[in-house]
Amino acid sequence: MFSFLMGVQIVVSILLIVVVLMQASKGGGLAGTFGGGAVGTVFGVRRTADFLIRGTQVLAGIFLVLSLIINIFFLPRAELPESVIQGTGSTQQVPTTPQLPPTQAPSLPQQTPGK
Repeated sequence: MFSFLMGVQIVVSILLIVVVLMQASKGGGLAGTFGGGAVGTVFGVRRTADFLIRGTQVLAGIFLVLSLIINIFFLPRAELPESVIQGTGSTQQVPTTPQLPPTQAPSLPQQTPGK
């Protein structure tokens, strides 16, 4: 089932790319390269734009729903390690007041009585 849904997802994504590229942008875009201008003569310019916009919306919705279905139902769940904050195993108490490290008296050079 996972392989089938992934295959459908790939086909939908390729169709979505093609439909988006077929739409005429302000600069002409790639619509002329893929025959977008010829599609306008069949349906009419306004109907072609409506058809491509509607196709983009439908394919994007299908892509979104398939992505959620595959992610929620078919991908394996990984066991996440318990975080340090949630960990109950370590119950070390942190001191509330800062403690200074033990100090040593500075060693003075020993003076010899004859000098």
